[in-house]
Amino acid sequence: MNVLYLCPNFPPNYYHFCVGLKEAGASVAGIGWESYERLRPELKGALSEYCHVPDMGNYDRVLRACAHLTSRLGKMDRIVAQEEHWIELEAALRLDFNVGGPKPGDIRALKQKSLMKQVFQKAGVPVAQGELAVGPEAARRFAARVGYPVIAKPDKGVGAHATYKISNPAQWENFFERKIPDAEYILEEFLDGRIQSFDGLTGRDGAIVFYTSHMFSNDIMTVVNDDDHLHYWSLRDIPSDLNELGHTAIAAFGLKERFFHLEFMRGPRGRLTAMEINARPPGGLTTDMFNYANDIDIYRQWANVVVKGRFEASYDRAYHVSYIGRKERKNYAHSRDEVLRKFGPAILTHTPIDSVFRRAIGDYAFLVRSKSMEDIWPIVDYIQEQGF
Repeated sequence: MNVLYLCPNFPPNYYHFCVGLKEAGASVAGIGWESYERLRPELKGALSEYCHVPDMGNYDRVLRACAHLTSRLGKMDRIVAQEEHWIELEAALRLDFNVGGPKPGDIRALKQKSLMKQVFQKAGVPVAQGELAVGPEAARRFAARVGYPVIAKPDKGVGAHATYKISNPAQWENFFERKIPDAEYILEEFLDGRIQSFDGLTGRDGAIVFYTSHMFSNDIMTVVNDDDHLHYWSLRDIPSDLNELGHTAIAAFGLKERFFHLEFMRGPRGRLTAMEINARPPGGLTTDMFNYANDIDIYRQWANVVVKGRFEASYDRAYHVSYIGRKERKNYAHSRDEVLRKFGPAILTHTPIDSVFRRAIGDYAFLVRSKSMEDIWPIVDYIQEQGF
């Protein structure tokens, strides 16, 4: 099997996907913006061929690189990107090179939140009320119907980038002046509660072969807009309503051989509302959290699904794993060395976070695990405690 992997060097921990593919028996080619000389040794060892394309946004150059790699290895059986930014690129390449998997027309509901909402509704999964933003007067009518505050976010966007919270009628004019020019926005009712994710991987037939859930201390929009730090943790027991709605949603979107990241809001009365779906692994270090929580190698298991058509690991969510982030601008009461001296045995790893992700998940992160969250909360409090 020949697999083309786009930007295999980023995020840094995703090189494991290419290593897993090679170990499963695939020939792995890469196209990326990083020069071959700067790739880590493990990644170089996993790649049969590599093309350096400094501007991955230049489709003609990527197209020619893919043609070159095809001439070297033969027809590609899969074209893969695990980052949201490249989903449209991989779909376009599949179309042009007649490779199996989602084509541009198949991914619109995975990229446009308004279409995403329609898929959720058709499947019977509750969603927030919403409509496309066409102008200040229509926006005020929508807000009068659902109440303030209202969330405005790009219909085709990633995470909480360029997202606004409109708290009163006077703010609409400012929003329409400041929003991304020519970008279509969707307006949604504001939902109070806690973000709870449904994350996992599907097999060749679209059935879920691995799934888990994470709870978030804050929603990402608040973390980004307030430049706050973040804590989120994996659950050992998946709530039955989340399990049911998560499986229903994944079946409705028809994902095959793909990771998924579904976000739900659990309201004060316990009701779940679907917020969005991403056809990729959850960001940051979450794939490593999969591994630590279950003592598995999710990178290798994804490769097994792609190459062999099967997920070979067993898992039982033996641990809670917590991501505890820090922002450099904050004055923390305890230094990194103090954290490690006090809680070293409980800390799985600690690492800087790439600057691309820092607004959402922090500049530096610690991963901690335990069978009980009662053991983890004091560590969270200590790491994120503010100084004076």
